[in-house]
Amino acid sequence: QVQLVESGGGLVQPGGSLRLSCTSATDLSFYTMKWYRQLPGEQRELVAGSGSGGSTDYGYSVKVRVTISRDPTKKTVYLQMNNLTPEHSATYYCNAVLVEFSYWGQGTQVTVSS
Repeated sequence: QVQLVESGGGLVQPGGSLRLSCTSATDLSFYTMKWYRQLPGEQRELVAGSGSGGSTDYGYSVKVRVTISRDPTKKTVYLQMNNLTPEHSATYYCNAVLVEFSYWGQGTQVTVSS
């Protein structure tokens, strides 16, 4: 069982930045790591993904403002979000995938508002 803990969400003004963290006690090096976002009543939407080999991909709607990265020494995956707009407001979830196994964190809320 892989436990994922997200942090770093909160209230930020439009144009601001946030760095979300996803931390685990498990070595995440071999996992495909992804960040999703979800609005109430809607499906989760891929924001960014990081393959175990170093590849990255981004959801089309947000790719220009976010960067996914890893720090293997800290067993942490980050989502840097810059120049935020109210569109970015959502609950953000971390996901770890290895073969047929998929694990989710509890989510962290991001609210972009003045």
